[in-house]
Amino acid sequence: MEKEISEIVEKFVKTTFKVSVKNFEFQSTRKDFEGDITLVLFPLVKQIKINPKQLGELIGSELKSESDLIKDFNVVNGFLNLTITSSFYILFLDKVKNDLKYGHTEPKDDANLIMVEYSSPNTNKPLHLGHIRNNLLGYSISQILKANGNKIIKTQIINDRGIHICKSMVAWKLFGENKNPLDAGVKGDHFVGKFYVLYNKEYNIQVNTLLEDGQTEEYAKANAPIFMEAQDLLIKWEANDKEVRELWNKMNDWVYNGFEDTYKMLGVDFDSYYYESDTYLLGKKLIKEGVSKGVFYSKKDGSVWVDLKSDGLDEKLLLRSDGTSVYMTQDLGTAYQRFLDHSKIDGMVYTVGNEQDYHFKVLFLILKKLGYNWSKNLFHLSYGMVDLPSGKMKSREGTVVDADDLITTMRNSANQISEEHGRIQDVEDPQKLFLQIGLGALKYFILKVDPKKRILFDPKASFDFNGNTGPFIQYAYARIQSILRSAKKIKWNSDIKMKIDNKEKEILKQLLMYPGIVKQAGESYSPSLIANYLYDLVKVFNSFYQNISILGESDSNIKNFRLTLIQKVGHTILNSCSLLGIEVPERM
Repeated sequence: MEKEISEIVEKFVKTTFKVSVKNFEFQSTRKDFEGDITLVLFPLVKQIKINPKQLGELIGSELKSESDLIKDFNVVNGFLNLTITSSFYILFLDKVKNDLKYGHTEPKDDANLIMVEYSSPNTNKPLHLGHIRNNLLGYSISQILKANGNKIIKTQIINDRGIHICKSMVAWKLFGENKNPLDAGVKGDHFVGKFYVLYNKEYNIQVNTLLEDGQTEEYAKANAPIFMEAQDLLIKWEANDKEVRELWNKMNDWVYNGFEDTYKMLGVDFDSYYYESDTYLLGKKLIKEGVSKGVFYSKKDGSVWVDLKSDGLDEKLLLRSDGTSVYMTQDLGTAYQRFLDHSKIDGMVYTVGNEQDYHFKVLFLILKKLGYNWSKNLFHLSYGMVDLPSGKMKSREGTVVDADDLITTMRNSANQISEEHGRIQDVEDPQKLFLQIGLGALKYFILKVDPKKRILFDPKASFDFNGNTGPFIQYAYARIQSILRSAKKIKWNSDIKMKIDNKEKEILKQLLMYPGIVKQAGESYSPSLIANYLYDLVKVFNSFYQNISILGESDSNIKNFRLTLIQKVGHTILNSCSLLGIEVPERM
């Protein structure tokens, strides 16, 4: 529609005013004015130097005479509001009615290959609410980029080594009594996470003891026996000590099994895995090469740094004085390894919280200084933290909202609400439905917010069936499927002329917008655009449903037109929800 209008206006402006204009600004017509689509005249007025009212009248008349699209027009304060003919909307619906992937572009053989990293947990604790936002964002962006015609590799870097892992290992050696998760009847990630909390509890006791003995706080923190033992384990690990490596492998395997259960329940997956233990040595190699090239420098204590002050940043530690690596070490190695593994990779998206904004500025800049041209294709999908009414979560104190517990709570809440308001006896698998509704509430609540913004998570608000929520969207889909089941067959003849109602037109206008929304969401890395589009689509569908008869319509062709229309709404809800990782039940 915009293309056809643009071509006519471009030709008219060039012929009449001898001005060449290629790009035109369109927007949806405001609800308080008559029209469907609005051409913004101000950019044209700047070039043509004519009264906007007069220009609008001239262009509107030209469009009405030259295009079958335009039924009428009006000009308001520099805006040309165009009313589109019913025949255009009918033709559009007829064209897309059987396109089950309308708005989505299938990747071609020569499509861009983009790797999306998300989750990237530490193996010393279970996944928590913060990880949930990370996983949901990363998975959704993968789906959205794929719908824009890209090939996608979903990946993660597992932080499986380092001092934090050694802390859990020390605590298990001290307090574990040689037990495993099966002995304790606990998921592996929860089992190991308990020892990370125990480590910090014991560490604080030892630090306080040293302080009471008259030691300085700096000395006490650096010389607490349990901390020194963790440091010793790290050095032994990097020296490939057999006993330490065996314990490390055993505890990490417990955690991996626990993670996989959580991912499966959350509905996210991965195509590849990278491990810090595999990439940190490559990172060290890159750092050595950087020192030899003069990109990095060594201090007297043996630590290696990069000076980025000339780039408006600071000095950054790359290797500690004892030769052990830091996060930057493994991130350099991982980035390099990924481009070795996928030589044709066109982009890399890191889904990591905004607390690491500086880290990724430094990472990308270092890779550029090392001469890797592909560094310009790296993007940090930075997102805000998730807060609770009780405040910020702290893993070491055991005050996090555990991912598994939250998913279970959401499922149980869906169960309770269904028993209060629904008819669960009509559902074949109630527990599956409760999980779909619970996860739909959770995912939608998180993804409807712009990634850059912080979230105050409110589980109760996420279930509002009359608000901007996942269950509100899911219920609309289930209602559509119920109507279609009652109709059984749809036989709409698009050749029979008919006039469409304003409520029907509002739905069609929303459907027309869908491909553009998918494109915008991919360009801005923002699932919130999809979520809020969904909300608007469902609102106009509900208004239509409440005011227009569907199955009770006496004219069979109009009835079948309306059935075709809501069937397309159902397809679009389904496709949109797939981009958010949300399942939509056939019955609720």
